[in-house]
Amino acid sequence: MTLSPAEAAERSELVAPKLREHLPLTPFVRFGAFSDELGAEVLVKSEHLQRTGSFKARGSMAKILTLTDEQRQAGVVTASTGNHGLGVGNALATLGGHGIVYLPENASPSKVAALRRLGLELRAEGNDSGVLEPKARAYADEHGLTYVPPYNDPDIIAGQGTVAVEILEQLGGEPLDAVVVAVGGGGLISGVASVLKKHLPGIRVYGASPVRDDAMAASVRAGEIIQVDAQATLSDGTAGSVEPGSITFELCRELVDDWVLVSEDAISAALRMVIDTEHQLIEGSAAMAFAATRARRTELEGKRVAVVSCGGNISASTLVAALA
Repeated sequence: MTLSPAEAAERSELVAPKLREHLPLTPFVRFGAFSDELGAEVLVKSEHLQRTGSFKARGSMAKILTLTDEQRQAGVVTASTGNHGLGVGNALATLGGHGIVYLPENASPSKVAALRRLGLELRAEGNDSGVLEPKARAYADEHGLTYVPPYNDPDIIAGQGTVAVEILEQLGGEPLDAVVVAVGGGGLISGVASVLKKHLPGIRVYGASPVRDDAMAASVRAGEIIQVDAQATLSDGTAGSVEPGSITFELCRELVDDWVLVSEDAISAALRMVIDTEHQLIEGSAAMAFAATRARRTELEGKRVAVVSCGGNISASTLVAALA
């Protein structure tokens, strides 16, 4: 299966009105202190304020909307480090249906608790999405259920791309020079970059990944999807391998202009900055996008930059450790 940037953008624009019926428009606002620090105009798409606390609510809703009542009631299966599972749970709670989530054994406790509150059936299997996704897909196939991928699916990418559809609306015709997006499996940046580059062809797209787990960035460098020797990271929302054959790989190769690898210390510092200056709580994967913006401060000086703050689901224990 392949998906061109033009097709991805069109899908996002078509699904955006449908999602607006079920999900709120998130703020796109200037972070003043951060803008002053960088000497740039930094506008933040606040997906940490999205329902379920993450942009993942978009792709999940877009996918679940394509299913029949019978398919939803029979049950859907997915694999997730937490946020995608929450998105699936929210979509099922809204539209009706049953869900099973394969998640890593080291998943964030706060995300696990939230998944349970949504009534999802949880199955902890290993600590790598490269293991979880095949198991979840195999279970769905064996039992005649619908598998909902976390990123490797045109409908999921379309839903994530509605972040950019909203950014364009909220810009109101004003220019935008760059966008910085956290990257795990690549669904978010594939959707966002497809839409923005269609309408703002001169925009520069930065993909942010943790040094400890840079599966997509390493794959793009290698010219093929590869496995990396991943370590635990504060950016748990982007953790895990890229599924072999994922349609996001070619989109990332074509659309991402620069990859920024971020250290754990830089993620912690960015998390602290957002809390201290904006008094908003974000998770590690969102902090990583801010840290990547800092890392490119010289070339972004004087520019108008969008940062996608992708989520806010962080446990108290992780927050304390990050700020220590």
